[in-house]
Amino acid sequence: MKEINDIIKAYDEAQQKGEQSALATVVHVAGSSYRREGARMLITEQGQLTGAISGGCLEGDALRKALLAMAQQRPMLVTYDTNDEDDATIGLGLGCNGIIQVLIEPIDGSRPGNPIALLRAITSKRQHSVLVTLFSLHDKRAIQPGTCMMVTADCCIANDSIPLKDILIKDAGLVLHQQQSLFKELEFESAPLNAFIEMIPPAVALIIIGAGNDTIPLVKMADMLGWQSTIVDGRPEYAKAERFTASCQVLLSKPENLLDKISIDDHTVFLLMTHNYNYDMAMLPVLLANNVVYAGMLGPRKKRDRMLQELQDKGISFTPTQLSVLHSPIGLDIGAETPEEIALSVIAEIKAVLSGKKGSPLAANNSPVIHSRAVLKA
Repeated sequence: MKEINDIIKAYDEAQQKGEQSALATVVHVAGSSYRREGARMLITEQGQLTGAISGGCLEGDALRKALLAMAQQRPMLVTYDTNDEDDATIGLGLGCNGIIQVLIEPIDGSRPGNPIALLRAITSKRQHSVLVTLFSLHDKRAIQPGTCMMVTADCCIANDSIPLKDILIKDAGLVLHQQQSLFKELEFESAPLNAFIEMIPPAVALIIIGAGNDTIPLVKMADMLGWQSTIVDGRPEYAKAERFTASCQVLLSKPENLLDKISIDDHTVFLLMTHNYNYDMAMLPVLLANNVVYAGMLGPRKKRDRMLQELQDKGISFTPTQLSVLHSPIGLDIGAETPEEIALSVIAEIKAVLSGKKGSPLAANNSPVIHSRAVLKA
């Protein structure tokens, strides 16, 4: 989500300067690549790049192609074959062992439903969204419809010229239900079209309960990732907005009133970092009873065990499923000691949990693909 927000901001700045811009999107990958489907980059006519479609090896050529697309005002599909380490096509020995399809679309800001307008609609409120991009792998010289539809549970925005609209709306509903992107081939007129129907979840909402100094590096790192941070504390002298980044929301609240001020979804995570046993004790059963996806608690294992025992003695017990979301001691074991190192370990653990990973070294992964991205084929 951060990349999308950065792209929108860069587009608005280019518009203010009267500059043309184009959106480059990775729409299909066969094999290995640095970025997967859905990676985006905005390119202005002055050569400013925002976002990334690779680790830096494709950007220069994509810039040249984007300038051509802007001059012609016509989307184009570009293929990068990195299987050959002596690749002479773009003059680089990439050695990534993959074939990457990049769609480059010049942006016409006057056209309703243009790609930036659809991205802006995704960021307008906190929701799961589906973005539909159409292109042709069979005939690159054919018209490439491009990024053409955005669907949520209660909304559909599409440009006027989208083909196969009813079919795509149905497929987008399936992606919303299954929470998994879809790559599909569709029969259209004389030649098939390819559709990348992309699931885009909302940004991670990081709720940190406790406003001590050790939460400051956590908020800074979360901000770099584009996460939406909220700091909650019952102490007025700590719950001050000026102590944190400008994008961080700061709430003064007692434990029993917290959830009245916060909406919870499957990308909302909680950290108990009050250094106050009684405050944590009051908050823990509230979080576990609300089936949050992640609840991390600062402190040693004996603190957690004591707290759970005291709650049980009061007649408050939890199911194994509820306890499975409790991470205490908090963070991955990376030998963290300083507040900044602890913040790194905590952020890494949250990312691993939300991605369904264990946080183990990539060197222990025997898969030929470093980061597989779940995209269904239909």
